[in-house]
Order: sequence, then structure tokens, then C-alpha cells
Amino acid sequence: MPTIIGYHSVKDTDHWLASPKREEFFGPLGVSNFRTFVDPQDRTRVAVLMDVADMDALMGAMQTEAAAQAMEHDGVLPETLVILVEA
Repeated sequence: MPTIIGYHSVKDTDHWLASPKREEFFGPLGVSNFRTFVDPQDRTRVAVLMDVADMDALMGAMQTEAAAQAMEHDGVLPETLVILVEA
């Protein structure tokens, strides 16, 4: 089960941190062990570390309208999203 880091910018860090959307969207895909991070120099830059059961399912889900809606709800700026996979 790979661990990934997704980092991106957000409109409102407090809203992003408090939002249940992350687990609502990723949980059914077998994603677990969520840990959130905030850049202390720029609070609009955030990251989430997660364990992913099926990378193909995750990457496919990220291309859906549901993913776009979840990111919009959380205030994620999608053009800033970078996903790193544990090597």
C-alpha cells in the first residue's frame, strides 16, 4: 500500500482543515491514515499524506466530476495540485 502526499494551495486553510470532504471522497476508495500539513510560511499551501490501497482507482477517481466538486467545496486550487508517491 503506497503512501502519497498531495500538496496544493487553498483559498481558506481553516475551512480545508475542518472539512470532512477529504475522507468522504477518498475513504470509499480504500484511502486511509490521513495526515494534514500546513506551510508555516504560507498558510494557503497545504498537504495531505495518505495510504492508498489502489493507485489506479485513486487516479481514476481524481479525473471525475465528484473530485472536482470535492476540491471546489474544500477551496482547493486544482491547478496547484501535485501528487508525490512514496518511492
